[in-house]
Amino acid sequence: MKLPIYMDHHATTPVDPRVLRAMLPYFKAEFGNAASVHHAFGWNAEKAVARARAKIAQLINAETPEEIIFTSGATESDNLAIRGIAEMFREKGNHIITSAIEHRAVLDTCRYLETQGFKVTYLPVDREGLIRLDDLKKAISSKTILISVMYANNEIGVLQPVKEIGTIAQARGIFFHCDAVQAVGKIPVDVRAMKMHLVSISAHKMYGPKGIGALYVRKRDPRTRIAPLIHGGGHERGLRSGTLNVPAIVGFGKAAEISIKEMKKESARLLKLRERLRAGIQRELDEVYVNGSLDQRLPGNLNLSFAFVEGESLLKGITETIAVSSGSACTSATSEPSYVLKALNLGEALEHTSVRFGLGRFNTAREVEYTIKRVVSVVKQLRALSDLYALDRQEKAKSAKR
Repeated sequence: MKLPIYMDHHATTPVDPRVLRAMLPYFKAEFGNAASVHHAFGWNAEKAVARARAKIAQLINAETPEEIIFTSGATESDNLAIRGIAEMFREKGNHIITSAIEHRAVLDTCRYLETQGFKVTYLPVDREGLIRLDDLKKAISSKTILISVMYANNEIGVLQPVKEIGTIAQARGIFFHCDAVQAVGKIPVDVRAMKMHLVSISAHKMYGPKGIGALYVRKRDPRTRIAPLIHGGGHERGLRSGTLNVPAIVGFGKAAEISIKEMKKESARLLKLRERLRAGIQRELDEVYVNGSLDQRLPGNLNLSFAFVEGESLLKGITETIAVSSGSACTSATSEPSYVLKALNLGEALEHTSVRFGLGRFNTAREVEYTIKRVVSVVKQLRALSDLYALDRQEKAKSAKR
């Protein structure tokens, strides 16, 4: 077993060796511009792009490959979807609905639109991290043009009821955008069954290269029209101009192909590893809490809060040998709880002590066992120095004797 162990797959994933092999020819031998229509170099590049587009469309059950629009990544896809709908349908309405725990690419885009005269409703979530469908229904008005709710949260891994959201949106004639970055390639995403109109995807969250993403844009039932953000050249149905990154697109397509073949088996394996990790930690330590729903959750996600432990000290003790991330956004001067954890109303003490474990394709059972031992050891060391923990143990011991 090689250290350090990587367990931060929600931040990014390593490029699968099979993806890299597929990409390599397109850096040198097959270097053509996919928009060059008069010679073989361009034709070969265009064919490679078409194959990749078809695989990505197949992965999410899009009706046609042309519904896949390539972007530089999920942040651009989120911007293109939300701002594109806002600009295209501003005369129809100026109201957008999203959730309080969306990725910053969605939240910051919505806040920008608020400066442009749009009204945004930020739906709260319950203790499990789920929106309430009744809240969504009540928030809809005659001016609502877009609902944007993510499928899987990037911090706590919770899965929103996207099929039900899509049904509500369709019944009211409202567009539904879903940031499915953490879900695509890991769990089934069916844009037609889930009644999604726009879906953001990123290659580097599914063992593909960084710097390439896609936006699914439904072509019919209903046709989804968006205004472009980037102009010049008319690439990608005129929705996203710019020379296509052919090697990255080829890698994206290969990553999608692998996911189609291996997703079911991989998800089951990751769920077993995650539960082994959770059970192992909670067996050895008390006062450890799972953040977000354990039932409606990505198979490889585990977000835990460790009571009576200072979060930054815990993270420093772990990350010497295990790459994980904290639920807190830390700077050198201050440490503020994650807005996602705040939305769960955990209480300040638990909000500051969370650790996100993101298991992935290349993690092993041996790595999980090492992680359990390391986490348990560090937490016990820190709690041994905690007067609050000692006091809590004393109080619980007294209560048990009564």
